[in-house]
Amino acid sequence: MTARRTTFLFTALGLLTAALFIADLAVGSVAVPLGDVWAALTGGSCDPATSDIILKIRLLKAVTALFAGAALAAGGLEMQTLFRNPLAGPYVLGVSSGAGLGVALFLLGAPLLGVAGHSFVRSLGVAGAAWLGSALVLAIVMAVSRRIKDIVVILILGMMLGSGISSVVEILQYLSSEAALKSFVIWTMGSLGDVTGSQLALLLPVVTAGLALAVAVIKPLNLLLLGENYARTMGLNVQRTRTLIFLSTVLLAGTVTAFCGPVGFIGLAVPHLARMLFASADHRILMPGSMLAGAALLLVCDLVAKSLALPINTITALMGIPVVIVVVVRNRNIF
Repeated sequence: MTARRTTFLFTALGLLTAALFIADLAVGSVAVPLGDVWAALTGGSCDPATSDIILKIRLLKAVTALFAGAALAAGGLEMQTLFRNPLAGPYVLGVSSGAGLGVALFLLGAPLLGVAGHSFVRSLGVAGAAWLGSALVLAIVMAVSRRIKDIVVILILGMMLGSGISSVVEILQYLSSEAALKSFVIWTMGSLGDVTGSQLALLLPVVTAGLALAVAVIKPLNLLLLGENYARTMGLNVQRTRTLIFLSTVLLAGTVTAFCGPVGFIGLAVPHLARMLFASADHRILMPGSMLAGAALLLVCDLVAKSLALPINTITALMGIPVVIVVVVRNRNIF
């Protein structure tokens, strides 16, 4: 791929993402003209009710979609390269399920602990529980991957862990109170609109840190494409790289899952879309390309979800499943 074509694609993708971001602010149950959107964002003359809709509701949701899409796509790309498996990802490997278990334990147990009414403690507790849950599952998968080199076995392990965790969560649901159960069921449907300003203040720096780590391991990821043995001969500290990728994925997938619910298929499908779009395996191109594509795709999903009044998870699945099918059928030799 020529540098000119790469620059053009990045520019087009950036402009598309910006346009989708503005559209996400304008579209909703109450349509807002673009002029009013601009006035609300810049402090110009605008109806107070319209300004509140834009700044206090839709802006929070759009920013969440932007960062969550980039986070899930970056985490998916890291997992696929680390495990050298095109079907790897936070959702498939059980990392998101682990985060879900942590959130379930906190949400269903928070009323008993007396912290359900404190918004900041609740937000921090949900995030911490998600980080611990996702870290535990990823640690198990990583430990097994050191002993078992068969990527199919690792993938199956992740799926089995996810299934086992789902069973534990179902038991917790059965034993929980009606109010706690309702709160958790709503969370499982996935939502970008339930993130409050205080939660976003926690989500943004953590996801930014995770994305920064993902950028920091771009060169090691390129070396890992040719296998860990080759990477070692080139002087790469594989153990340190695994730890950084581990930390990045936990911060990205765990945080997004905590506040937005288990949003599936973005982390699995978007890296493949980026590979197809940029026709490159170089992570210097794929990583920023995946982040932009993930942000754009989740904004599209949010627009569709708002138009049809459906949970975001249903839309991401409908858009992601065809990509996965194409990958399985047509692209067997990705790595």
